Amino acid sequence: MSRRKLTEDEVELWRKVAESTARMHPERKPGALPKPKPHKVPKPRLPMPDFTVGQTASIRNTPHDLQPGIADSLNAAPLRMDKKSFGRMKRGKLVPEDRIDLHGMTLDRAHPVLTRFILRTHAQGMRLVLVITGKGKTKEDDGPIPVRRGVLKHNVPQWLAMPPLSGLVLQVTQAHISHGGTGAYYVYLRRQR
Repeated sequence: MSRRKLTEDEVELWRKVAESTARMHPERKPGALPKPKPHKVPKPRLPMPDFTVGQTASIRNTPHDLQPGIADSLNAAPLRMDKKSFGRMKRGKLVPEDRIDLHGMTLDRAHPVLTRFILRTHAQGMRLVLVITGKGKTKEDDGPIPVRRGVLKHNVPQWLAMPPLSGLVLQVTQAHISHGGTGAYYVYLRRQR
């Protein structure tokens, strides 16, 4: 695209505008540009030795500090009962002697109910009981920070690992699908002395 030439009227208008203005730098000559600043030429550097990222770092395989899921932590717990009985229990072949359903309870209500239940069943000489917690409600929007489902599902194993129940409980594991699956726990109790 070629530039058009200014008309006589446009040139005259421009001269009037230019005469009515004050110079910003009167010491400079009109049309003169400021002197360019000299730029420095960088000095040549010595060649760097070969470098790879992390060559001096000590090698560490640090795991993420995310808390493992309940199923993972229960599976990682040491086996404290008979291996054969544990296998039968995991496959749903052992029938629980008693059960408690904590569905719909708050933490404040469920904790004492669970404690009474475990103390009572142990005193009666029972070995395998079923604690039903439910899987937890799903929320429509979890937001930017994920929240685990099932408050009771996550707290019951912790309660069973703390006194006064820790002395009575031998093993806690997720129930077989026929007994509630991920929404229930088998609690294997110690023998009464």
